[in-house]
Formats: sequence, C-alpha cells, structure tokens
Amino acid sequence: MKKHLPHSALTLGISPCPNDTFIFDAWVNGRLGPQAPEITCRIADVAALNDMALHEELDVVKVSIFACGKLRKAYRILNAGGAMGRGCGPLIVARCADIDRQSLADPSISIAVPGRWTTAHLLLSLYQPAARNKVFMSFDRIMPAVARGDVDAGLIIHEGRFTYGRYGLVMVAALGAWWEAATGLPLPLGGIVAKKSLGGAMIATVEETIRASLAAARANPDRPRAFMQRHAAEMDAGVMQQHVALYVNGYTRDFGRDGRQAIKHLLRLAQGQGLFGRHRLSCLPETGAT
Repeated sequence: MKKHLPHSALTLGISPCPNDTFIFDAWVNGRLGPQAPEITCRIADVAALNDMALHEELDVVKVSIFACGKLRKAYRILNAGGAMGRGCGPLIVARCADIDRQSLADPSISIAVPGRWTTAHLLLSLYQPAARNKVFMSFDRIMPAVARGDVDAGLIIHEGRFTYGRYGLVMVAALGAWWEAATGLPLPLGGIVAKKSLGGAMIATVEETIRASLAAARANPDRPRAFMQRHAAEMDAGVMQQHVALYVNGYTRDFGRDGRQAIKHLLRLAQGQGLFGRHRLSCLPETGAT
C-alpha cells in the first residue's frame, strides 16, 4: 500500500445523492477553514465508487456496506457520514403486484439490480437467495427498464422510493422493512471508508471534518442547496428534501452501538450465505476513531 504524503490533497469520492452532497458541501466547497484537510473530490454513482475503492483509487470514499466486506484490509469504516436508518432502504418494484418473494426464484423472472457490491443486492440475496435472473445496470436506468418491460422487476435505491409511482410501478417488497422486522436493527446502507495508510491521526481528522461539514449544513440547510441541485440531475426540490430528511439523521453523525452492531450482523449474514465467494471475511472491518 502506498503511504499517503502528509501535504498532498486527499482524494474523496461521494455520490450525487442529496444526502451526500448535503453532508459534504461545506468541506468540498472549502468553507471549513484551514483545519480541514485539502481534498480533490470525485462524484460518481455508488456502484462506481465501490469499484474505485476495490481498486484502492481513493483515500476517502462513500461505499456500500456490502463492499466493506471486501475492503477490510485496505480501508477502515468511519462512524460519521454514512447512510443508515429506519423506514428506509431499497424497494422491489414491478408493473403489477403479481411479482412476489417466491416468484423471484423463478428463472424466467428477471430483476434489475443496481450494482454487484451494493447493499441493495446483498439484501435481495438474503431476502430471496434463489433469485438468479439478475440484470445489473446503473440505478437511474432501472425504473425506465421496468416500465418498458425490459425486465420484470427492479430493485430501486436512492430517490427511486419517492418517484417509482411516476413510472406506473407498484412496490412489491420493502427490503428495509423486512430487515427491521427480522433483526430489530437499523438498516446499514452505506458508509464512509478511509485508507488505513492515512494513519490514525489523519483518519480521526477526516471523521471530525465530516462532522463539522454536517454541522455546517444543519446550521444553514439552505446553503448546500446549489451543490445538491447541481448533482441531483432531474430531481425536484421536494424529492431532495424528502431524501435528506430520511437519510440524514442521528446515525449520520455517529453510527452508535446499534449501528455498528447492524453492520457486523449484515456482513456476518453475507458471509454465512457465501456471498463473498472464496473471499473469507476473517475479521470484520474496523470502525473509525470513535
């Protein structure tokens, strides 16, 4: 692993989702003062961010919790800046309610999935282990593909939970509700990871900088709006607000004990189902400085 030079800018990767752009606005746009580490930021879909992290291309990056099981040697999960909550999570949608949990095991039923290492894919694999006819595509293509009939069902994430009705689709399963009913735990979707090679002091600084950026956004929630709109494509202001209200919550500042328990439980279930392939999860990923 290449050691990070102390005076070089960190590389940061976040998604274009409103929760990420809300949280990181003050840091990315240089409003936290000289105490914040200098960064260069890349904004990409979470499936692309997962791939960048798997290739160790970025110092600090938002990834799916599922991907964390593959990243444990090079990265540490931070307790701040992640996506976790209750009453949230991916939905399975279709053109009609004929699709159900059992029918997903039918090889003739295709389901669009937003990336191999997304937590949505992991939850689908736990919900219906026999589902095999998966079509991987970027999350923004899934609802149009289901609406056209290219696939029978779609696993949707991000703002899709607020907009699927516009495509004439119906929800057939809420995987977050299923998870909560089965475990009683909050649903861990994504987390910020930092390269271990940065060292403990820098990792702690990164974590506190994320909290400072979050605090700045909460203190003046209108300030991040331009940054959010720039990267949210067609998303209207109402949907952006719903998104932030759902995914920026108490777990964003710190996962807490139950949040860390949820991460460990989810990754243990993935390992138990053999979802890491030959890759054995010999130890759970470490969390950050707090």
